[in-house]
Amino acid sequence: MLNYHEIFTLHGLVSLLTLSVLEVVLGIDNIIFIAIVATKLPKKFQARARTIGLLLALIFRVILLFSITWIISLKEPFFHIVNFGVTGRDIILFGGGIFLLYKTSKEIYEKIYGIASEEVKINGSLTLRAAIMQIVFIDIVFSFDSILTAVGLVSNVLLMILAVVIAMVFMLVTSAWVSEFINHHPTIKMLALAFLILIGMVLVFEALHIHIDKKYVYTALGFSVLVEALNMAYRSNAHRREKHD
Repeated sequence: MLNYHEIFTLHGLVSLLTLSVLEVVLGIDNIIFIAIVATKLPKKFQARARTIGLLLALIFRVILLFSITWIISLKEPFFHIVNFGVTGRDIILFGGGIFLLYKTSKEIYEKIYGIASEEVKINGSLTLRAAIMQIVFIDIVFSFDSILTAVGLVSNVLLMILAVVIAMVFMLVTSAWVSEFINHHPTIKMLALAFLILIGMVLVFEALHIHIDKKYVYTALGFSVLVEALNMAYRSNAHRREKHD
């Protein structure tokens, strides 16, 4: 339902703020994936890949918001395997989870053994196009859960669209910084890849109707980042002491 007047009420503004924060939190794993994909491109293509990928993803999310009835219908079983009802949402989450597990495992293998993939060796528009397609694809996978969450909180489509736009702008602004930070700290990049492996597993479990509260996932990520920050501070101070000695 489109109701322009509701946005300017106190309830509407609170709903918009709540939904925007929620969309940003749900987009953390998306930002990490975008940052890692972008770092594999030549420097001159990185910003373009992030911008085009996120803008296309934004357009797709808005289209999905105008197809809420269809989105909700994806929670109904398409077919059954014995007593297990397979829904459209299950298929999307399972495919996205497997893609994330494959892509991230491959990236970890390349980092450990120093082997560049063919995708990275290709220079030019094909590499840029491949990166954009990956960004859009994984964002589509993450979109379904965030949109279903939005539908559960508010009924005003315009509020949902504004919240999605705010979250996308936040991702667009922060993804460049995250990319640079990850690129300059190899251990942080490995930690981010491990987190994406975890997210891929969560998506697969969700597709199998095994619910895992993301609060635990984000708590684990936050604790791991804190430990790595302490390690970075320790290494920095140790390096300074060595130079001083």
